[in-house]
Amino acid sequence: MVVVAVVALLISVAALAVALRRRPPPRGDVDALPEDVLGLRQEVAALAAEAGDALRHLAVVRYDAYGDMGGHLSWSLALLDDRGNGAVLTSIHGRSEARTYAKNVTGWTSEQQLSPEEQEAVAAARA
Repeated sequence: MVVVAVVALLISVAALAVALRRRPPPRGDVDALPEDVLGLRQEVAALAAEAGDALRHLAVVRYDAYGDMGGHLSWSLALLDDRGNGAVLTSIHGRSEARTYAKNVTGWTSEQQLSPEEQEAVAAARA
């Protein structure tokens, strides 16, 4: 869904650029714009507002949770929107079991204590 919104946004911006290049309006006179260009502006604004809620800030941190295991099989994944709201998913792999955790993130922080790897994933997603 997010990919479709981003593609539509790019197409709308390209169409707007082509329309403005063909017939530039007089400076300061928005009423002189063709009606289809005004419609495109409204669509672009709506898509931009909708995209703000999309989980667009993603980061994965892979690591060894236990010293006797290698291969970086454990991981933490941050999935956040533009305001830093979303979740951090963590999977810790041991020799005989795997555990998975999910923690809510609001405003780039969590009420639950984040592990160093989870904090690293949130920081990488924010960058």
